[in-house]
Amino acid sequence: MFLMPKSATPAVLQARISWLIFFSFLGQSCAAISELSQKNGQSIALPQTRNETASNSASIQKVSIESDGRKKSAKSATKHTLNGTASWYGPKFHGKKTASGEIYNQNKLTAAHKTLPLGSKARVTNLDNGSAVEVEINDRGPFVEGRIIDLSRAAARALGFVESGTAPVRVELIAEETASNN
Repeated sequence: MFLMPKSATPAVLQARISWLIFFSFLGQSCAAISELSQKNGQSIALPQTRNETASNSASIQKVSIESDGRKKSAKSATKHTLNGTASWYGPKFHGKKTASGEIYNQNKLTAAHKTLPLGSKARVTNLDNGSAVEVEINDRGPFVEGRIIDLSRAAARALGFVESGTAPVRVELIAEETASNN
């Protein structure tokens, strides 16, 4: 075999076998992650590192997102659209500090997202009934598998899913954080 010449010592052979096993597991892991994301019908919003504009940018404000998820400039721009399951959170966290530093108020139109910049605005549309609401991203989450956004009770009420607890939604980034939030 070309990877294991006859003159190789046992230590060299063991090291090569270890690397082969490592890369085999790495490949299998990547394939499994890809398969899971396709099964769930979810896409992942990754922070952008350069300015981009969408082809239908008539109503889209320019946005630029640094690799750490923070805004680069007030003029910058990008359009992100995600489809998946939304949930809501309320009483247990009401009055507690969010990731943005503000106090969580379940009666305000806010949301938690894992990667969208804190202070940005997003339009969330309930795909079951067509209702939509604009929320401010002020927290991180959700931390439940299969969910793409956690909404405040007020936002969930506006979208009509307080009783059911979850709903299929489309999330669109519509505006970056304002200068006052820097």
